[in-house]
Amino acid sequence: MTSLSQIDIIVVIAYAIGIFGLAQWVSREKAGHAKDTSDYFLASKSLPWWAIGASLIAANISAEQIVGMSGSGYAVGLAIASYEWMAALTLLIVGKYFLPIFLKNQIYTMPQFLEQRYGKVLPIIMAVFWLILYIFVNLTSIIWLGSIAVNKVAGINQDAALIALGLFALLYQLYGGLKAVALTDIVQVTLLVLGGLVVSYLTLNQIGGGQGVLAGFDVLTSRVPEKFDMILEPDNPFYKDLPGIAVLVGGMWIANLSYWGFNQYIIQRALAAKNLGEAQKGVVFAAYLKLLMPVIIVLPGIAAVVLAPDLAKPDEAYPTMMRLLPPGLLGLVFAALIAAIIASTASKINSIATIFTLDLYAKARGIKTRGEDGAVTSAGQEKHLVLIGRITAAIAIVIALLVARPLLGNFDQAFQFIQEFSGFFTPGITVIFLLGLFWKRATEAGAIVAAVTSLLLSAIFWFPAAWGGSATLNAVPFMNRMSIVFFAALALAVLVSLVRPVPTGSNRVTMEGVTFSTPLLFNIASALVVVILIVLYATWW
Repeated sequence: MTSLSQIDIIVVIAYAIGIFGLAQWVSREKAGHAKDTSDYFLASKSLPWWAIGASLIAANISAEQIVGMSGSGYAVGLAIASYEWMAALTLLIVGKYFLPIFLKNQIYTMPQFLEQRYGKVLPIIMAVFWLILYIFVNLTSIIWLGSIAVNKVAGINQDAALIALGLFALLYQLYGGLKAVALTDIVQVTLLVLGGLVVSYLTLNQIGGGQGVLAGFDVLTSRVPEKFDMILEPDNPFYKDLPGIAVLVGGMWIANLSYWGFNQYIIQRALAAKNLGEAQKGVVFAAYLKLLMPVIIVLPGIAAVVLAPDLAKPDEAYPTMMRLLPPGLLGLVFAALIAAIIASTASKINSIATIFTLDLYAKARGIKTRGEDGAVTSAGQEKHLVLIGRITAAIAIVIALLVARPLLGNFDQAFQFIQEFSGFFTPGITVIFLLGLFWKRATEAGAIVAAVTSLLLSAIFWFPAAWGGSATLNAVPFMNRMSIVFFAALALAVLVSLVRPVPTGSNRVTMEGVTFSTPLLFNIASALVVVILIVLYATWW
């Protein structure tokens, strides 16, 4: 256990005050204008590309990535970086093929798209599901792993850290909503990247005996060569988590498409873009940042294998490596870690408020929100919906604070916990949206069957033999399980859609004016991402 020096504490307090003040300043409104739902939930649909790209990464990279993925780097090795590198390619697909449809149809939320495409039942089911997932899996994991980091680095009681992080994130976005989050995320990401690079530099330099990063990297690869296998063999003890070639051509694609393309928490940033061009430039910017993330996150975890080989839990790897930092610099990197936690937590809180307010509360009250056919809301209704969003945000963080320890206190690798249990639902979600976007004959009945199939079949595979499940099915790696469940759900969704067609006109998603052609700059940047990925995997295969 270590604690912060006086200069470290000053740096952290200065960060907290500065970022809080900046968030309130950038989200201020002109005199006489009250925040409406567009302002609060979609940043007035005015985000530039740099804010979109930075906010995508800030929302994604939090304690669950920094602490959790670094812990997986300690336990598994560089193979865990596939989550980051394959995400870069996924972002380009989202920008080229998904965003043109979403933005053309003025989509605010993912349940809203489902209602326009399928009907009124599926959106309610999915809105409830997302709220449960976001609160009880994602939000809890962010603040729990964040509290571990604060406890290990600053010596603060973990429960106190948990409460402080949750409340600060709530207050940070409570007034300004998405605008407060997104327009300050460029500061958060800059701090995150610089802080992460400093930790990587110091760990490698120490391993190399003070001879620099390259010397340290050579020593690290020679000391623990098994940690640099990108594609794991079946005899690897972590093959079940990252099953060989399936990482590149199997279930990870299903998880990535669901996360980056159909996840309100993530896609909300792109939906708030000024226009399609800005949104596409934003996802390209995010793709390049994703290529850099393993250097910042995974590498310190692998370095900890050499520098701290006897950790009680893998998730202690990153906080332990931070102890190498001198006073002052430790405060800066600690502030970067807090920046990532706060940005991601605030983003998640805002998305929870968005879905509950616009897709459940407004529908129950008969209020047509922006983006719906014939939607006309009064200033009073807009003000009321924003208030409901703020109340929802507060309730969500209180629930997360109460259940974080009971849910996650006994897991060694929280990142793997998140991936595996999210994987119960992602095959069905991916089927529902891909058919909804690209197959006109898909029906709501088929989509509901896909969702139910995904949950039930995943549970059958997961159920432990000790509880009466099948040992053979339980032994299937969860990424392979996602592939099997995906194709089963897809087949049933197609079959039910063909057997039970719906009347013409039930699909209100228009493809008129939608184009999948992209600017030359987007195409060149995308091609370069592909080349970089080929080089990376060819080098570390």
